[in-house]
Amino acid sequence: MSATGQAKALTPPDIAARKGKTPLVCLTAYTTPIARLVDPHCDVVLVGDSVGMVLHGLPSTLGVTLEMMIMHGQAVRRGLERPLMVIDMPFGSYEEGPEQAFRNAARVMTETGSAAVKLEGGEAMAETIRFLTGRGIPVMAHVGLTPQAVNAFGGYRVQGRGEDGERIRRDAIAVAEAGAFGVVLEKVPEPLARRITEELLMPTIGIGASPACDGQILVVDDMLGLFGEFRPKFVKRYAELGETASLAIGTYAQEVRARRFPAAEHVFGDEPKTLSGGEAA
Repeated sequence: MSATGQAKALTPPDIAARKGKTPLVCLTAYTTPIARLVDPHCDVVLVGDSVGMVLHGLPSTLGVTLEMMIMHGQAVRRGLERPLMVIDMPFGSYEEGPEQAFRNAARVMTETGSAAVKLEGGEAMAETIRFLTGRGIPVMAHVGLTPQAVNAFGGYRVQGRGEDGERIRRDAIAVAEAGAFGVVLEKVPEPLARRITEELLMPTIGIGASPACDGQILVVDDMLGLFGEFRPKFVKRYAELGETASLAIGTYAQEVRARRFPAAEHVFGDEPKTLSGGEAA
């Protein structure tokens, strides 16, 4: 606890030290209200480029810009106290080379207060990860299904089946050796994710991977049932808030059309009503 009585904010070294211990709880967040909801429960909160699909209606993450990530990062920062906040670097903001990645990652961290960034890619990104971590920018890596490469993969397919598993394994080892403090394993076969977790000295965070991973992450809108009929195999719905919201909105619409809302308690009279404490309503 800090001197103010608040829990100390987690850091990348804190997350790295959780290898093999109590699993890390990770969720995405894109807004201040959701950040406040997940804050007491999570160890890592990712401002994911999935925001493009979840909140902006884009068909993929490829249209997300650096400015969008900074805006949502600033919003999430206002709602977090304890979890480590990590921000996705969007497509086109780091692939050109280490120098481009450093400029943009430094901007993201400076303008949002984020403690780390996340990059997609394995062996091809090792040099960039090494460059960033050597200059004080903590990096979380992401291998397996990397959504920014969806066109190259031909869709959102499981990666690492059969002989292709060795490629994913090499990617995970490469980002670990380059200095990443953790790695997301997305949509890879369970035995492969388990093997990688056993081999690496840094935490693995699974999404469609294995319960053996050192942590798990989901898109918060998916696990809350806010995203319509989108039901990936790896998502467990812990609520159906979309259905609840739809029913509430429908009831509101009925009451407005029937002139049942607003009722007397929702409108104001000509004269102020004095409350018990002498305050006027």
